[in-house]
Amino acid sequence: MSLPHAILTALLEKPSSGLELTRRFDKSIGYFWSATHQQIYRELGKLEAEGFIRTLPAEQPARGQKKSYEVLPAGRAELARWTAAAQDPRTMRDPLLLRLRAAAVVGTAGLEADLRRHLELHRRQLAEYQEIEERDFPPGRDAPEDRLRHLVLRAGIDLETFWTRWLTHALAEFAELPDAD
Repeated sequence: MSLPHAILTALLEKPSSGLELTRRFDKSIGYFWSATHQQIYRELGKLEAEGFIRTLPAEQPARGQKKSYEVLPAGRAELARWTAAAQDPRTMRDPLLLRLRAAAVVGTAGLEADLRRHLELHRRQLAEYQEIEERDFPPGRDAPEDRLRHLVLRAGIDLETFWTRWLTHALAEFAELPDAD
């Protein structure tokens, strides 16, 4: 996924200002595709220059007023093209896994405590996702767009479930290591 496509998606869901977009990223898309406020604003300028979005006319012209954006037909076509294109899965790059591999040759000092910290962070994220699921996807909410959004959330729930199980297993293994901290 790329940031321009994430922005086009968000703007098609709801025309927004840059500030509104950054807030929405922090609460939804940002769970699986993060971006800084500066990156979002920079990308909005590029998308507008490419003719994919436009600034909505202000109801009352005022200096310093925030601009709101909407997607143009060319932006919708680009998003549809990108959505339909095949992409290979991304290789997982996780520093924790690399650190575990390194621990095999340099020792495990400090690593067990960080595994516990990671476990707590993943448990919290899992609980947050489950709260979102309960709040936003009650039984019977099955419009196609809701089902697809729920599918994305389920990916997050399943990933956090994986990490909590794996970290619990890793900590059990650590407890059996002869030189564990």
